[in-house]
Amino acid sequence: MKQASGIVRPKGWWQTLQRLFLFAVLGLFCIYYLVPLFVMVSTSLKSLAEIREGTLLAPPRAINGEAWAKAWSTACVGVRCNGLAPYFMNSVLMVVPAVLISTFLGALNGYALTKWRFRGADMIFALMLFGAFIPFQVILLPMARTLGELGLAGTIPGLVFVHTVYGLAFTTLFFRNFFIGVSDGIVQAAQIDGAGFFGIFFRIVLPMSIPAIVVTVIWQFTQIWNDFLFGIAFTVGESNPVTVALNNVVNTSTGVKEYNVDMAAAIIAALPTLAVYVLAGAWFVRGLSAGAVKG
Repeated sequence: MKQASGIVRPKGWWQTLQRLFLFAVLGLFCIYYLVPLFVMVSTSLKSLAEIREGTLLAPPRAINGEAWAKAWSTACVGVRCNGLAPYFMNSVLMVVPAVLISTFLGALNGYALTKWRFRGADMIFALMLFGAFIPFQVILLPMARTLGELGLAGTIPGLVFVHTVYGLAFTTLFFRNFFIGVSDGIVQAAQIDGAGFFGIFFRIVLPMSIPAIVVTVIWQFTQIWNDFLFGIAFTVGESNPVTVALNNVVNTSTGVKEYNVDMAAAIIAALPTLAVYVLAGAWFVRGLSAGAVKG
């Protein structure tokens, strides 16, 4: 060991060995998580005959896209053989408004709870935070009753309402913790200049909260798109989201079991969330480091 300025530094070979060990462990984790994805993609590109004759980890001898086309347009979802396409669009029609509304309301709540202090603000925030820890199963019955009273049972707008309400606890938490780090002096200066509640929110606070918005949008998009329980509990038939349709495709028991179609359908259902993380992953990390979920 070599000592300099009172600091003990490891020799070069020991530091290299540590790095190699770290890379080896990370490589094993990557393989562990990527092998299932490889099997899914590989199987989806094989014919049924090749699947029966080959092994699970064998790459396809020839690329065959028929399973993808069938999963998208003609696979049987229960008794309907119209593929995942209409249910994929149901998920899009559900996710986009639910994410936008819950993000906007969460930003408004976080702004009000931090920059416009009022009596009972901490209690209100504590009650909303409590909502983030309520299990999905607990709210199924009261939410179903509420949707029935509102005339939204079994519809996509009803599912938008459910995800907006359930997501408010998380979005409020994200924005509240982000706005705590924003100087109160900015808001006070805007008030002196005559700006009101919404003027300050839209012109000053909201443009400053881009990191929090990115984190919240990615979080909400992933949670809502991947949800299965609310989808199967609050929608029926043609209004099902893609996750419920995928379950019906995989569990269809009539005819020959088409593993390539099942794998292609699973990848199609997972592609939007994968694309979001690939395209916006760097922004997500920046948002976290900027304090969007700190505090």
